[in-house]
Amino acid sequence: MDSKELENELNQMGLLVRKLEEWAEKIPDKTFFFYGEEDSRLTYKEFNQLANRLAHHLRAMNVNKGDPVCLFLSNPFIIILSMFAIWKIGAVFCPINSLYKGRLLSYQINDTKPKLIITENGREPVLNQIQAEIKGLPIIIHRPKRKEHDFKQENAGLHLDRSFRQTSFDELLVGDDSNPAIDLHHWDTANIIYTSGTTGLPKGVVQSFRWLQNYCYYGVQLLHPDDIVYCDLPLYHVGGAFALVGRAAWRGCTVAVWDRFSTSHFWNRIKESQASYTLLLDTMMPWLLQAEERPDDHRNTLRRAHMQPLPEYHFQFAKRFGIDFVNVGYGATEIGYACAAVIDESREGERTPEELCKGYTRDEMISVAHRLGLPVVPGDVQIKKGFMGKPCMFHEASILGEHGEELGPGEYGQIALRNRLPYILFNEYLNKPEVTLESFRNLWFHTGDIAYKDNDGMLYFVDRRGGFIRVRGENVSSYQIEDMINSHPKIVVSAAFPIPAEVGLEDDIVVYIVVKPGQMLDERELRGWTEAEMPRYMRPKHIRFIETLPQTATNKIEKYKLKELFLREQA
Repeated sequence: MDSKELENELNQMGLLVRKLEEWAEKIPDKTFFFYGEEDSRLTYKEFNQLANRLAHHLRAMNVNKGDPVCLFLSNPFIIILSMFAIWKIGAVFCPINSLYKGRLLSYQINDTKPKLIITENGREPVLNQIQAEIKGLPIIIHRPKRKEHDFKQENAGLHLDRSFRQTSFDELLVGDDSNPAIDLHHWDTANIIYTSGTTGLPKGVVQSFRWLQNYCYYGVQLLHPDDIVYCDLPLYHVGGAFALVGRAAWRGCTVAVWDRFSTSHFWNRIKESQASYTLLLDTMMPWLLQAEERPDDHRNTLRRAHMQPLPEYHFQFAKRFGIDFVNVGYGATEIGYACAAVIDESREGERTPEELCKGYTRDEMISVAHRLGLPVVPGDVQIKKGFMGKPCMFHEASILGEHGEELGPGEYGQIALRNRLPYILFNEYLNKPEVTLESFRNLWFHTGDIAYKDNDGMLYFVDRRGGFIRVRGENVSSYQIEDMINSHPKIVVSAAFPIPAEVGLEDDIVVYIVVKPGQMLDERELRGWTEAEMPRYMRPKHIRFIETLPQTATNKIEKYKLKELFLREQA
């Protein structure tokens, strides 16, 4: 497609928040949000009305177009309802990792400069701890009722510091339920989503509504209105909030949501919700495969899954659990969705029993993929490691060498992208103009990820950007781990690096530590400190103490030597 055709394609797609309002008129009685934790259902009309009430109250609280609103929550219903309400008034959705505390939490809030924070009961002590640093911001707080699943008696007596201006979330769910008449455009800012920084503080990625269109486009096209989307991912990441919930809303599907992944309950949830599509992260798949095999494992409604990353055993997984198609691709918080492909796992016939099928037939799915220009590859033949498919239509993609030169097939280089339409990529790193400018050098956005292409133009991932460690679906910065551990009063310096995880394709964290002269520190004491100060996914699995860290002549820590030392010890 040329640029005019691409523009028309996205104009027809419309804005996500407007699509919710459209479905509330066209299919008012269809279930949009099934909250599995409460066994509760809201139709498109009911959900849209609740979001409108909340939106009008936010406006009355002086939240205006362009104002950031931070969400520090784990309850997915409150998050998604708030997300749509924020968008409806043109404000900016700014989720915070629900595991954050202390310095990580106060930094993100102060960097975002929100008009207010939406949070929940149980987080009062964490917010009170940083009260002086966030200057008593207005806070809307969700307090679960005794009958609700997230009510905890031990949290009932918790209170926010008096310096915070507090409002009950429930009070904002009554009143005017008409759609707010706010003028929205694709170039308006929709979200600020934070990534981990490799060599500095985390970066707020400023995303437009057009970025959201690009990120969701292929997934929306591959969904059928009869599909039911299953989500158990955290909603402070783009995968849960946009790739699952957002795409479902855009297509007019039902989305079934649970608070978190559970190996033991996963297939019962699929059965309860009749879900046909989901997103599976690295460790989920081996955990599901470890369950005792049963002859009826394939008898479920789940026909399609996006696997991130694609494991070598994808065909084994699909055959056992009746998956007809697997989606693969490449995306990131800055770039949206940039590469895609479809793997046909059912060439000898659909694996999902016919009476449990919903959505597109096998032939229809292949036809949709071809219309989108997506490669469809057979699942029962070997696929090279790191397969990501072909670049999507909204980007110009290249593999660049050290000096910005374009590399040929089979040559390893950095993935770089250009817009084919304005606002397809992110707008900027919030408050970091120098970093933004550097990432867009030579008019290419440099992802930092290493890949290569083959003679057919297919892209293959080789390695993540430097300094990142992947743990349980989270991108963890070695810089952040070291920065936090170095704040311990008995530690001089530390060095963190990844090793292959014991389960799955992700990483475990190793940290080597130099203790201050004259101080005594053992692993037990340090682990107790990390439990109090660090999110669980950032805590090192392996802790080692060392007198000095190996360094180069320019005083850079030689982590490869530490890794060699650790692996020799483990052998």
